[in-house]
Amino acid sequence: MADNTTLQAAAFAADGTQRERVALPAALFDGTVNVPVMHQAVKAYLANQRQGTASTKIRKYVTGGNQKPWRQKGTGRARQGSTRAPHWVGGGTVFGPTPRDYDQKVPRKVRALARKSALNARAGEEALFVVDTLAFDAPKTARIVELLAKLNVAGKKVLLLTDGAKPAVYLSARNLPTVHAMPFADASTYHILWRDVVVVESGALDRAADAAPEREAAGAAGED
Repeated sequence: MADNTTLQAAAFAADGTQRERVALPAALFDGTVNVPVMHQAVKAYLANQRQGTASTKIRKYVTGGNQKPWRQKGTGRARQGSTRAPHWVGGGTVFGPTPRDYDQKVPRKVRALARKSALNARAGEEALFVVDTLAFDAPKTARIVELLAKLNVAGKKVLLLTDGAKPAVYLSARNLPTVHAMPFADASTYHILWRDVVVVESGALDRAADAAPEREAAGAAGED
């Protein structure tokens, strides 16, 4: 579904000082929240994390057991042909797991729609905050802690999206178990939905909004 009303978000300075609410770019935040598409994207993301290396041996690959454990008749026990049989301890496995590929492919436009839906969902829940550019000369975890405390999101799972790669910001947030920092362009639907709060730099939103028309034009050209 889509809502034509302009979404807004709480805005803060880099030191956590609250500013006036800002209107989110319409190219990214148009109110679209497509739940089935988000489910598909998250399911594919989790499936693609699986290594698929689980492996067991069927009876022909188990060592030993070439001879009968005892003679066929006269012992009073049930006849047995091999200790490699599945009902023997240490025997082969029946229908056990074998290495396989769990990868799921999701079309590019579907991934983009799912990501946009996740961002719109967080904005609609008032769980998306915009901050000014975070300029860190060196890693300093205390600055991230202070910023989150002023945003009143301490203790929540926070996704901090930066305008491009910022190693100092990433290293500053790495020691916090509930905070994950990454470039805005790298955030997937799973990353956005798994966190309770999304904090994004204003420059990242502006850059993404400017690039949105170009991506749509490129997609239309590809269809032609």
